[in-house]
Amino acid sequence: MFKVISSLSGRCAVLKGQSCSRPGSVKFHLANAALYQKSAFRHPPTDIPDMPPCNFKPEEYTGMSKERMMEIRRKNCNPMIMKVTSYKKPVFIHQGHMQWLWDVDGKRYLDLFAGVATVSVGHCHPKVTAAAEQQLKRLWHTTNIYVYPPLHEYCEKLASYLPDPLKVVYLTNSGSEANDLAMLMARLYTGNFDIITFRGSYHGGSPQTMGLTSNAAYKYPIANGLGCTNTMCPDVFRGPWGGSHCRDSPVQTIRECSCAQGYCMANDQYIGQLKETFATSVPSRIAAFFGEPIQGVGGAVQYPKNYLKEAYKLVRERGGVCIADEVQTGFGRTGSHFWGFQGHDVIPDMVTMAKGIGNGFPMGAVVTTPEIAASFAKGVHFNTFGGNPVACAVASSVLDTIKEDGAQQNSLNVGTYLMTELAKLRDKYEIIGDVRGKGLQIGVEMVKDKASREPLPPEAMSEIFEDIKDMGALIGKGGVYGQTFRIKPPMCITMEDADFFLAIFNKSIHNYMERR
Repeated sequence: MFKVISSLSGRCAVLKGQSCSRPGSVKFHLANAALYQKSAFRHPPTDIPDMPPCNFKPEEYTGMSKERMMEIRRKNCNPMIMKVTSYKKPVFIHQGHMQWLWDVDGKRYLDLFAGVATVSVGHCHPKVTAAAEQQLKRLWHTTNIYVYPPLHEYCEKLASYLPDPLKVVYLTNSGSEANDLAMLMARLYTGNFDIITFRGSYHGGSPQTMGLTSNAAYKYPIANGLGCTNTMCPDVFRGPWGGSHCRDSPVQTIRECSCAQGYCMANDQYIGQLKETFATSVPSRIAAFFGEPIQGVGGAVQYPKNYLKEAYKLVRERGGVCIADEVQTGFGRTGSHFWGFQGHDVIPDMVTMAKGIGNGFPMGAVVTTPEIAASFAKGVHFNTFGGNPVACAVASSVLDTIKEDGAQQNSLNVGTYLMTELAKLRDKYEIIGDVRGKGLQIGVEMVKDKASREPLPPEAMSEIFEDIKDMGALIGKGGVYGQTFRIKPPMCITMEDADFFLAIFNKSIHNYMERR
């Protein structure tokens, strides 16, 4: 049962922030408006504010024409690159600085997707850039067959950010590779084969990790990921069960429930579904359970607060190890904790990571226990580029920069504000079904209407998506049906940036509703 609020009055607070390195403030408000029914809004949103200031001046673009780039993109690049190109009118990116991107025409965009939650501390962050330059002048490449300082300095530093007994580090080049390696290690250590993941999850696109991934768009009609079983995702908005205080988020669903404080009926029901999977779909002994602390590609989906704790217990009772996929949630992005799993009060047996680990430099890692690592030594595993000196120097600088810049705390502050204000827009517009997340891992799920929760059609999502881009902000899309806007910016964005986005998001939704 849904409790739908028909109207909401609200204004964005006037805030002062800093963008790039020059202080500045912007004042504006979002006009009050009734929930759209069939008539036009009485009070349309005011004009969007000026983009927050930035005193960084990009280089003038003098390269290849946009037409020539698209010609090459169609002729010489693999066909998939056209399939994943965002926007009907593509963005031709030339340069980046912190939370900003410039296209070849000099237009500036607020980047709220960070190369798919990858640019953690900011585009071309001066500290990280300096670390890369220094290492490039000293040593570009060698491998694990030699002993070189950057590898050992970084492994020790990374391990210090994880709780005992997670202290053994394997460095890779990507998240898919890290998850592929974790699958192999889990099977060798347990002597079992079957692995469980959530529906709607994304854990990579390699032949093995494709089995972990549970989204038809990323599947091919070939045998892949043998021994992988998907169980019901405990999605408290779209799933069959959910209530008004299920998840660890500043914003809850608009679903009502009568659960007593500290008890969650939805959690019990979803755990029951996991038990059903154990009883019907896998052997009595399994190898592993993979879970993102918050689903990324799946649309920033969150689970009931105690779900992972209970799920880990059930998995371990059946001989399996628990693997936290922190490719998108790690490195302070959730704000309250450095790792997403810490928000669930669990300690996994393995943690996989990538994306934000190198602020965009290709890198990934698996961190596990000495016991699991020892079982992997039965054969020889060699990775030519894993632990590359430049990658280690960059990743080490990223850890330092997160701490020095207060990026984790900024994620908490700005992310909480963004979600709280987005929730006001959810209550204002019938097509915004849910707002959720933690820190700067945010999802806004779009629906035909709140009562049915049916996904907003792809063509409607694209209209709004394009409109937001044209007004100066870049966001992402996700969800099984492509129905969720994903907001995962570099962790250096400011309150002023948040207000700018809120204004244009409000206007884009209003524009769509008027057209509809």
